[in-house]
Amino acid sequence: MEQRFPGSNPVAKTMESGSVCIWPRMGPFLLGALQVAPPSKLGLHYLRKMALYVRTRDGCFPILSWPMWRHIACGKLQLTEDLAWLYFETFDLLTSRPPEERLGWAEALSQCSDSKQLEHQRSKLFVDTLKFLLFLYIQQLNRVSLRTSLIGEEWPSPRTRSPSPCSERESKNSSRNKNWDDHAHLSFVYSHLGDLLELLVEPGQLSSSGQAIRGSQVSLEAVQGLSLLLEGSANPVKAIHPVHKLLTKAPLQAQAGYSKLSRSFPLQQLLTCLRQNLTVNPFGITACVHSGKKLTWAQQVEGSMKRAKIVRNTHMAPAGSGMLLMSQVFQQTLAKDSDKLTGANIRIHRCSHAFIYLLSPLRSVSVDKCRNCTLVLGPVETSVHIHCCEDVRVVCVAGRVSIGASSRCTIHTLTPTRPLLLPGNTGITLGPFHTHYPNLEDHMGSAGLAVVPNLWDQPLLLGVDGLVPHSFSSPSSTDSSTGCYRLLPPAEFSALVVPFTMEGDTCEVPGGLPPVYQAALAQKEKRIRNMQRIVSDSQLNEEQQSQFQELVTQHFLDWLRDKGHIQELSNLAPQTQPGQGPYNGPSADSDGQAQPGAIDVNEARIRHAVEQTQVSSSYYAIC
Repeated sequence: MEQRFPGSNPVAKTMESGSVCIWPRMGPFLLGALQVAPPSKLGLHYLRKMALYVRTRDGCFPILSWPMWRHIACGKLQLTEDLAWLYFETFDLLTSRPPEERLGWAEALSQCSDSKQLEHQRSKLFVDTLKFLLFLYIQQLNRVSLRTSLIGEEWPSPRTRSPSPCSERESKNSSRNKNWDDHAHLSFVYSHLGDLLELLVEPGQLSSSGQAIRGSQVSLEAVQGLSLLLEGSANPVKAIHPVHKLLTKAPLQAQAGYSKLSRSFPLQQLLTCLRQNLTVNPFGITACVHSGKKLTWAQQVEGSMKRAKIVRNTHMAPAGSGMLLMSQVFQQTLAKDSDKLTGANIRIHRCSHAFIYLLSPLRSVSVDKCRNCTLVLGPVETSVHIHCCEDVRVVCVAGRVSIGASSRCTIHTLTPTRPLLLPGNTGITLGPFHTHYPNLEDHMGSAGLAVVPNLWDQPLLLGVDGLVPHSFSSPSSTDSSTGCYRLLPPAEFSALVVPFTMEGDTCEVPGGLPPVYQAALAQKEKRIRNMQRIVSDSQLNEEQQSQFQELVTQHFLDWLRDKGHIQELSNLAPQTQPGQGPYNGPSADSDGQAQPGAIDVNEARIRHAVEQTQVSSSYYAIC
């Protein structure tokens, strides 16, 4: 059994095994499992009751509508309506839909003028019932027991203890991000596979307690629901298939006991077959770290990128499984606009004092344990999750934004869903999306993201006991009931300029700025014009103009140091190379990476850049 849990090189061992391999899909665990302990009413006991209920009620099976799920969640499971919609909406984000369909749904929501119309529109949304049941069950991925929190392992239980080597590894690394940990996914599926299959069994084969009776059969239609979590391939790894297709063909058909006559599987035989063929995801984070393509940068300063690890698997991973991992980037400005990132899952981990621009349409982004970073992202189709970060600024258009266990972070976002504030946050600032780059609107269209609805200022607070009741903050106050977030005051607002030359048609913030922030920006622009007029009307001679420029530039440089912005400007300032003129533009390596200059805090170079752009002449007006 141990050979089914690859260690150092999952891809190589999967290829060597010479048999069919089945692995947990990354998407549901990465994007679907909320990074908070689930309500007790989503435990196995209640999900068994729900599985029985939906199969015996009209309008619940094989697809489940929002009104029926709301009835079950609020009336049977005692969840709040907002929490019920959160799970329903999260599952829908996992569902593969054409961008045009997403944009049409956004347009329909934006035309709802009151709660009644909104509810009517939501009633048109349906999900696959069995897949939704399994989705609710995997919320247990981030369940925390008392014993886990004290010693890092689960309560002893023969049903939940996995005989795999990854069990010991998982217990030793309980503080790791399980949503990214492919070994945690494997251990979870292996340990809970019996429960997952029982949720798929038809009511007639269940006992009064909801458990499968001896000799139970699982229909092929029910096993199709399992394709939400499992997929696989016959070696060599080329074509990837949903698990139900692998189980109905040789060599697994006989091993799983599939009967073409009854179109079903014996439950215990199916369980044994799946466990014997489970392996770690060959396109997961472990394989990417081990065998992913490393990225190098044309412009580097000795030591500044020594510890950085930047790898990707987008050259070999199937759609939805491509990833880019960026770890320990320190005091660098890195930028990329490339088709190689399109649809990739991004993990930015343990970076500090970095400025990172990823200007391509992305599938998901996770920001883990970063400090003092600025991240500007292209449109993110599903979710941006920020975890255990300090003093990080994120600018994004995203299907969802969630923040947990972070402090003093500022999030400028355009999102059709309510930002999710998980436990452990302090000093979070939410602001409107405030930048653009030439391809932004095209990228938003390809990701299925529209400018409306935009719920950036209506967060949901999710605590350990469910949603936390609170009243929405105004831009000038901190939420009095929680104290964990505020809306950015207009007086502190300024636009962000993406400092790269690119081709495209977008020349302003999509959808514009909220009126109160647009007014604040207009006031600052007025002060700049007044300052420029005063300077123009002063009729300074050439020597006085030079002295004035020097004085303002020096004060601006002092302000940059005081505010900690000098590094960012240094990274972007033109460099003069021996025998050449100023270096104007991002450098590129063999992978198409762009980096606008290496780290070299050179005051003379910054001063030259400031004077060339005349940015310092507006210093007093904008500060």
